Amino acid sequence: MMWSRTLAAGMLAMTFALGAMPAHAVLPDEIMTDPAKEARARELSRELRCMVCQNQSIDDSEAPLARDLRLLVRERLAAGDSDRQVIDFLVARYGEFVLLKPRVNEHTLLLWLTPPFALLAGGFALWHFSRRRPNKTNGDASADPALTADEKARLERLLAAQSAPDKPL
Repeated sequence: MMWSRTLAAGMLAMTFALGAMPAHAVLPDEIMTDPAKEARARELSRELRCMVCQNQSIDDSEAPLARDLRLLVRERLAAGDSDRQVIDFLVARYGEFVLLKPRVNEHTLLLWLTPPFALLAGGFALWHFSRRRPNKTNGDASADPALTADEKARLERLLAAQSAPDKPL
């Protein structure tokens, strides 16, 4: 009985471990013979967006278009193009959208500046609203008014009833 639980736990752990491993879609027939150029091709492939999957790099995507783009990157590198030339070629052909990390220029300035401004605006809003909110721990009398005479009488009745549970409130 103990052996089967251990086996089941081990198989479950292996399933999760194998599922967590990154899946690369590069097929063996795509790999270049020169290891340095292959490393450059893989690095470039990680920076380029699959036009079908859109949130995956062409290195991770299994789409046929991603395979074509991986082959195109390798062809350009084999022809002697630099990394910059390969990227520029693909941007000229497919537009800036092909880059997973867009360049900073006049067209993408809003994309790059919105997150810091949103973070600053959120921080300012938190600061502003926390300053306006009354703080009850600073001993301000207006924040914690005294009990009225009726409230004091009711409190005394409740405390007296708590010490003598047989009496009605």
